[in-house]
Amino acid sequence: MTALKLLSRTKLYWGLIAIFLIGVLGSPVSSKGNNIFLSYGNLLDVLRQVSTTGLIATGMTAVIITGGIDLSVGSLMAICSVVCAMLLTVPGVTPGAVLGVPTVAVVALCLGFVVTRFIFLNVEKSRAGADAARDVRLDGVRGVVTPAVVGVILCCLSLWYLLPQIEPKFGVLGVLLVAPCVGLLFGALNGFIIVAGRLQPFIVTLAMMVTALGIARLTAGQNNAVLPVYTGSNATADFEMLRSLVFGVIPMPGLFFLGAILIYGAVLRFTPFGRYVYAIGGNEEAARLSGIAAGRVKIATYAVSGLLAGIAAVLYVAQYRQGKPDAGAGLELDAIAAVVIGGTSLMGGRGSLTGTFCGVLIFGLLSNILQLHNINSNLQLVLKGMIIIGTVLVQERNAADLLGYLRLPGGQAARKETAAAKRLSSETSSLNLGGNKE
Repeated sequence: MTALKLLSRTKLYWGLIAIFLIGVLGSPVSSKGNNIFLSYGNLLDVLRQVSTTGLIATGMTAVIITGGIDLSVGSLMAICSVVCAMLLTVPGVTPGAVLGVPTVAVVALCLGFVVTRFIFLNVEKSRAGADAARDVRLDGVRGVVTPAVVGVILCCLSLWYLLPQIEPKFGVLGVLLVAPCVGLLFGALNGFIIVAGRLQPFIVTLAMMVTALGIARLTAGQNNAVLPVYTGSNATADFEMLRSLVFGVIPMPGLFFLGAILIYGAVLRFTPFGRYVYAIGGNEEAARLSGIAAGRVKIATYAVSGLLAGIAAVLYVAQYRQGKPDAGAGLELDAIAAVVIGGTSLMGGRGSLTGTFCGVLIFGLLSNILQLHNINSNLQLVLKGMIIIGTVLVQERNAADLLGYLRLPGGQAARKETAAAKRLSSETSSLNLGGNKE
């Protein structure tokens, strides 16, 4: 591998290192002469602040790899934050409980059915062998009855656990179960409408963004723009642990973010589901003809995106001590920006959670650097927008085209090199597609 190719493949990491070095070299110093940017407390604050956006971006990555987009995650986080705050602080049957508890029951029923059927189907496929795997069919007992029984059992267990918490107010585990399930259900609904209605993800998730915002406001009530959460006062004191430092080293929100990146990253890299996600993003029709259940995979990616939005909502409530209907306003744009900065193509078929992790950190470190230098908040937005455009130009290898159009030195040569690379990539893809058909 030449040095140029190595530099091209690792450019994202060099970008992260460059941002970090800029922060170190340009950092103000404290009264004791210490570098503020490098201080342990400042770096912990960066990780804590990016964790919410990072969780959203983690789910967004798989959605974008399939060629979709999810504009509703900010509103889903808002409605989940309202449900979480209401369950923690208001006893009895509230709009939050009416929305949250039945949702958990529905999710438990569906997950029990789907997972049990999936296990039976894959066991049967392994017995039949690779050649006959596509023709495997389950009988009525294993295909419907047993999965339905398992789903009903899980549904009953969830209600048995949650119903006694309604009157005295919910605890930490209760809201960590309810809020993500609310997000998962709305996310799965996004995916189902997109697949069943054959609609553009942009339109469906835009409609869900508005709908979820309205539901969040109706759930909170007309007079409740903010639902305050005071641990040890109107909410359980145990909820404080979700904003604490684990072993005094890493903030709990950061641990959730890192865990999501590692788990979902492993799923996308090492499992058939991950291969299906990339195949659908590369060519959905070819993936469908090869036997991939493209619709189910897309629904699953939107469901996971909603699930992570629900987890982010609980951490938001813990960190800011409030739930509110506009909690996630604009967060979907930050998440998309972080994903694109991380090298995921908006056209689908290319990207990774490693890149998303770097993109989230670049975005977080940049914001921190600008805040340390007291840059005007409006100017910060301008600078962030310019950096996003520049990063995407580099990631998509279109910077050379721009230089060529502007007739800047080196632009024409770089443009020719980029065009040749694109032709070679296209020819390689055609050969691979032909080999797959054979």
